[in-house]
Amino acid sequence: MKFNKRLLIVWLVLASLTLAYLWIDHSVKDQAGSLKSSAIVTSSVIVIALVKVRIIFREFMEVRQAPVLLGRLTDAWVILIAVSLLSCYFIGMQFR
Repeated sequence: MKFNKRLLIVWLVLASLTLAYLWIDHSVKDQAGSLKSSAIVTSSVIVIALVKVRIIFREFMEVRQAPVLLGRLTDAWVILIAVSLLSCYFIGMQFR
């Protein structure tokens, strides 16, 4: 079995992003210990998730070695989803 250092590094980055999310999730509690919502926390979680999606596209779905158009399309998809999620969240905040 061949050892792939690149995949190990990618896996460590993905795991550290997951740990960062967990740290953010557990650090936003009020005095009573219940979770409180925050635009910064929600935005951070969405960005972390989309960074992970892009890494998975590039490394595990072989988009890194695919034609340039496919790489651009997947990047455009990530940006479209980011804009959609963040827009829905911030517009929704205006109505509550």
